[in-house]
Amino acid sequence: MNMNAFKPAALVAAVIGAMLLTGCVTAPMPSSGNATLTPPTRVTRDLTHLPPPKGRIIAAVYGFRDLTGQYKPSPDSSFSSQVTQGGASFLVKAMRDSGWFTPVERENLQDLLTERKIMRALETPDDKNRAGSIPQIGALAPASIVLEGGIVGYDSNIRTGGAGVAYLGISASQQYRVDQVTVNLRAVDIRNGTILNSVSTTKTIYSVQVDTGVYRFIGFKDLLQAELGMTRNEPQQLCVNEAIESALVHLIVQGVANQSWSLKDMKDWYDPTMQRYLQENQGYVATMEDVNPPYSPVKVDPPKTLGG
Repeated sequence: MNMNAFKPAALVAAVIGAMLLTGCVTAPMPSSGNATLTPPTRVTRDLTHLPPPKGRIIAAVYGFRDLTGQYKPSPDSSFSSQVTQGGASFLVKAMRDSGWFTPVERENLQDLLTERKIMRALETPDDKNRAGSIPQIGALAPASIVLEGGIVGYDSNIRTGGAGVAYLGISASQQYRVDQVTVNLRAVDIRNGTILNSVSTTKTIYSVQVDTGVYRFIGFKDLLQAELGMTRNEPQQLCVNEAIESALVHLIVQGVANQSWSLKDMKDWYDPTMQRYLQENQGYVATMEDVNPPYSPVKVDPPKTLGG
């Protein structure tokens, strides 16, 4: 029996086994592309499909800072922050998308005040009496609540692992890493400074690396060497954005439940999105009480005073 006849078959079988282990390894993305809108997260649909409020809430955001104090590890960077510094921008956009809030500019308030001073300086007595020449400057809109909070935690490598195989000079491996980002969001009543609601949400960030390689002699002097790999990382800024959007949805739902604000139609209390987040809040409370009831789609009834 000629053993050399089985070498090509064994080689093909090993290559197929390596490809099955690593899954579908896609080709590299093109180096250039057109700019597009930032893709929505999995929570964006819930945020934009919330039932309408009885009235929009004028809210101010002075900042949504990075409170982790962490920097990217060397050799990547010793000075770049671990998470995005644009949390306030994500929060303001989420507030607009929800349809529940009317955000007012506070983060760059000095720039707004400077422009208002310039407009007043350009006005003349005749301009004040003649409508239409220079836009009239109205009073700044005061906020009813202030949304505070920040990115309070970023934990790296909370879970790592992988798998690999090698046979006759053919190898394949897959590794993964899981990070976690946590944000906190709270609503503060400006009349007395009381905290109406406070929410913390956590989002996991997945990173996967897949490698395959072949290194073997296929002849007396013929050496075959090939490598193929792919790495996929979830964008950190999109994960932070999703955590902020989730916190805002929970904040809205909790505010309706404790009557901090109201729905336009109380029948919307049984809206599927509202009910899903209400049940998630109830599950969180039950967990704190060391109770772990199974999930059930039973409707959550509104408080008696809220339901009329």
